[in-house]
Amino acid sequence: MPIQDGALPLPRFDAPPRLLIVSAPYYAEIAAQLLAGARAVLDAFGATHALVEVPGALEIGPAIRFAERRFDGFVALGCVLRGETSHYDLVCAESARAITLLGVERGACVGNGVLTCETEAQALARADPNGMDKGGGAAAAALHLIALRRRFAEPSGYELNEPLVRFAGEPGGGGVA
Repeated sequence: MPIQDGALPLPRFDAPPRLLIVSAPYYAEIAAQLLAGARAVLDAFGATHALVEVPGALEIGPAIRFAERRFDGFVALGCVLRGETSHYDLVCAESARAITLLGVERGACVGNGVLTCETEAQALARADPNGMDKGGGAAAAALHLIALRRRFAEPSGYELNEPLVRFAGEPGGGGVA
């Protein structure tokens, strides 16, 4: 995965996490590239993973919900291309909402790699594992969320008198500790 400005290094784990990749292969070539990028990151990291395919972007959220207790995290992959009707807006908004709600309300660690593009060329550029690699980015995001959840689930080893968040202008400030 190409290094991007602001990209975080991948976290470290005592035990490799288990992830489920949920792919909507409606656009087969784009889905294959997203999947290749996600698998490359997870394999390089040593994470175990499984794959399930669903018909479209709207089915990704329910599939994750069904499997949420069996995996540490999830990688959501798919593509929505603008067409001639307002259906695009509905699918983009509702699939993103479902994925977001899984994280916010259920605590699911989901890396969102569902592309929402105007054209197929835009989607192919974003899906390319040797280019923008949004599939790999979604896998990395899921790993980061798993690490964060594990960190907050096990408070031992962290000083309670030291703030977790430092604000700009404070010594050593500017980010999350």
